[in-house]
Amino acid sequence: MKKEQVVNCQFSVWYPLFKKHTIKSLILPIPQNVIDYLLDDGTLVVLKCANLLQAPEFPEFNIKVQEAINVLGGCVFPKLNWSAPRDANWIALNSSLQCQSLSDIFLLFKSSDFITHDLTQPFLHCSDDSPDPTINYELVLRKWSELIPGAEFRCFVKENKVIAISQRDYTQHYQHIAKQEASISSSILGFFRDHIQYRFPDEDFVLDVYRDSSGRVWLIDFNPFGEVTDSLLFTWEELTSGKHLTDGPAFRYTTSEVTVQPSPCLSYRIPRDFLDLTTGEDAYKLIDFLKLKKGQQEEESSDEEEDES
Repeated sequence: MKKEQVVNCQFSVWYPLFKKHTIKSLILPIPQNVIDYLLDDGTLVVLKCANLLQAPEFPEFNIKVQEAINVLGGCVFPKLNWSAPRDANWIALNSSLQCQSLSDIFLLFKSSDFITHDLTQPFLHCSDDSPDPTINYELVLRKWSELIPGAEFRCFVKENKVIAISQRDYTQHYQHIAKQEASISSSILGFFRDHIQYRFPDEDFVLDVYRDSSGRVWLIDFNPFGEVTDSLLFTWEELTSGKHLTDGPAFRYTTSEVTVQPSPCLSYRIPRDFLDLTTGEDAYKLIDFLKLKKGQQEEESSDEEEDES
């Protein structure tokens, strides 16, 4: 995997090329002081007059983010140039990646190892020794959509040909996949041929797609063709060498309840962030959490008052 391949999988690189085939999104440049805050694990800001701790505020950035959220319908799915904080949904009050404010986004981002990887080691698994390209970090806000996990698939593309397709949520068994295997594969390959093939900057890449109830396929994301990307029900040895792969694309999915596995994100759910919150080791994270809790309580109180009146 080359550094150029990683660069080409940035959201702002591919979104303009495939905008009409994916979910509506907005991209905002992230100021350096916000990046510093996301990476800061322990600095305290003390308001001496009130003897209170307060996380730094970014009024201009907050206004831009809220305006973008409102344009997208009030609820968004956030991510950085490459990754979404999928490993941090456990810490959100609704146990979801759905965000309605910058505070929601901060809580997820500061709790996510995936986001930290984007910010600190985006070229970790690259084989070339060239200098790391300069990255302009961006906040990607995607219009919130209720996607069914059993309808998401990951396609592995080598030399501009789909060589393998995997069920995205391989930890669960979905009966409809086995029943519709042929039509699912046909829909995905048709979408790839008509809209993706020879249009992406690289010939080797990984493609995430969603097939809705009508059979239409939507583009979700691009990922580098290499070990930094989860190979799901395949191994990277298989994908790079071609071993055990048939002439046509190999299609794998969880075939029964017996093979159901725990989510790989479970390992992120408690240790570090829970300890940070309970011990106060990361004051910013605790403050963001309390601000969200306070906001939720105020909304509930307001709703109750309206009901009583």
